[in-house]
Amino acid sequence: MSKIGVIGAGTIGRGVAQSLAQSSFEVILVDNVERQLADARSQMERDLRMRGLFRAEKLAGDTETILGRIVASTELTALADVDFVVENVTENWDIKRDVYEKIDKICRPGVVFAVNTSAVPITRVASVTERPAEVLGLHFMNPVPLMDTVEVIRGYFTSDQTLDIALRLLKGVGKEGIVVQDAPGFVTNRVLMLTINEAVFCVQDQVATAEDVDRMFKGCFGHKMGPLETGDLIGLDTILNSLTVMYESFKDPKYRPAPLLQKMVDARLLGRKTSRGFYTY
Repeated sequence: MSKIGVIGAGTIGRGVAQSLAQSSFEVILVDNVERQLADARSQMERDLRMRGLFRAEKLAGDTETILGRIVASTELTALADVDFVVENVTENWDIKRDVYEKIDKICRPGVVFAVNTSAVPITRVASVTERPAEVLGLHFMNPVPLMDTVEVIRGYFTSDQTLDIALRLLKGVGKEGIVVQDAPGFVTNRVLMLTINEAVFCVQDQVATAEDVDRMFKGCFGHKMGPLETGDLIGLDTILNSLTVMYESFKDPKYRPAPLLQKMVDARLLGRKTSRGFYTY
């Protein structure tokens, strides 16, 4: 594999594209919004120039060389000759389904589709393609270039060969994949989203301020970030979407999103991406 398609130029998508490019892969980065692609390139350039954030030995070339490996496009047809696809569009089933139905016709047979999702079932995605054995989940964490581990989700149809291809790709960008089975929320979000949601309830119920909730987790448990800081980093809209998917999938009230979380998303207080969430950035 040498040319990787990345769909979606948001926070995670641009991080995936950057990680691949700084490890010598060619990248086709696709987003249907031209401004999003321009913003992604600017952010990647800033990140790459801040060498202190990265281990220099992992970067294959200087900033311009790395960025030169990324070709941006607003058309999915640009993925016609890629060897592997990582999809990072929003956690909305109708949007994801439309993307997979289209790329299934564009990409040649045998190309692996990796669903980068927090909660959408991999088996559901695979079922709308003609290549269900070549579909799996790759759940990257934010910020992607700095995280060494990726949650790899095996769907009902995912083949051993597909898993092997994906794990070798991750190794090629210096990351370890941990394989889990397909279930709503998988492991990371099934646990993390409940923690963040309960922390939001604590603020909503005036048990503690956001600052004190996070101080408790950092001081008592040694976490680098508290749950509400983590929520702001991920994006509160993503938190809400993930909880909603799990609530609908499990029919279990423990996944019910906190009303305060819904209110903040309605107010577009989404965290770092909008400069305001539980904190101001």
